[in-house]
Amino acid sequence: IPFFTQGSHQACCSIKELDAFNRASEIKVDPDKPLEGVRLAALQARKTLLVPTPRLRAGLFNKIVPPPGATKEILRICATSQGIKEYSVPVGLDGKARVDLVVVGSVAVSEEGWRIGKGEGYADMEYAMMVSMGAVQADTPVITIVHDCQVVDIAEDLLDDHDLTVDYILTPTRTIKTNCKRPKPQGIIWHKVSYEMLGKIPILKSLRYKEKQAGKDVTLQDDLVTVNPPAALDEKVMAENTGPQAAVDSAQLEQHHVENDALSHRLEGSGVLTTVYVGNIPPGVRVSELKCALREFQATPLRLNWQGAQHRAFLDYKDKATAERAVSSLKGLCLGGNTLRVELAKNQRNKG
Repeated sequence: IPFFTQGSHQACCSIKELDAFNRASEIKVDPDKPLEGVRLAALQARKTLLVPTPRLRAGLFNKIVPPPGATKEILRICATSQGIKEYSVPVGLDGKARVDLVVVGSVAVSEEGWRIGKGEGYADMEYAMMVSMGAVQADTPVITIVHDCQVVDIAEDLLDDHDLTVDYILTPTRTIKTNCKRPKPQGIIWHKVSYEMLGKIPILKSLRYKEKQAGKDVTLQDDLVTVNPPAALDEKVMAENTGPQAAVDSAQLEQHHVENDALSHRLEGSGVLTTVYVGNIPPGVRVSELKCALREFQATPLRLNWQGAQHRAFLDYKDKATAERAVSSLKGLCLGGNTLRVELAKNQRNKG
């Protein structure tokens, strides 16, 4: 997203003249350098400022929280990329964000509201994820800040149904209301999402899981062209983990749950099992919910050791490579409002 020094301050300050800004109490602003002035204006107006995490690797939003009694100079720092790192806290899927105004960066934009970004689709995905979370509504205004030379003619046939359009364009010399009639994304278009994208944006996994639980079609791009998705585990092993023991009384499961006991004893003698630790499990989550998520993310273990009272579980896999794939697949998984802590167990038990 190009930064321009001449006129950037004027373009950003003009947002304070918009009713959409003055009415908003919670604003999402991209972390791009050209939008630094908008982030500062939001902080000075004591509005809640949300900034997407870089490339969505560690969640969706960070909330900027200036220190008590912050001076104007401290607020300026908070609005910078360094300030985003130092004065922010993550906002999870359970954060109940209600965004009143969205401000995005652009490479080019037309007076009709058509927008072109860097081509990686992160701004479009951020908006779609906010729709899925219920954080934005159909009438939530979208604004972009650009130099006058970035306002160009764009053919509408370059746009796709996942592309985000804008309602206002602010430049150093103009405020353009686009009156754009093209619908904004209505949520995540799952058949355009790949397994590779799920790996790059962990929070997508949790959103997909929630939408599947709600009965929505979450078929991925890769599933439309192949029967077996990448990194799928052995179907026989998956089937063994859905047997009669899944119906064990929940009170017993809370105390100490061990699946496939006979299989586990045979494998323990092989000395090759690798254990994955799952922590930060909320009190209300049951083992069946975790098992369902493990199957969904193709991370079904050979054995699951459930310790709900300690808010944790241990998953045994046939080797280290399989365990590491499971950690990667489950990274960012959210259950019961908590983002789970998933990592290789620090103390691998002697399986021999």
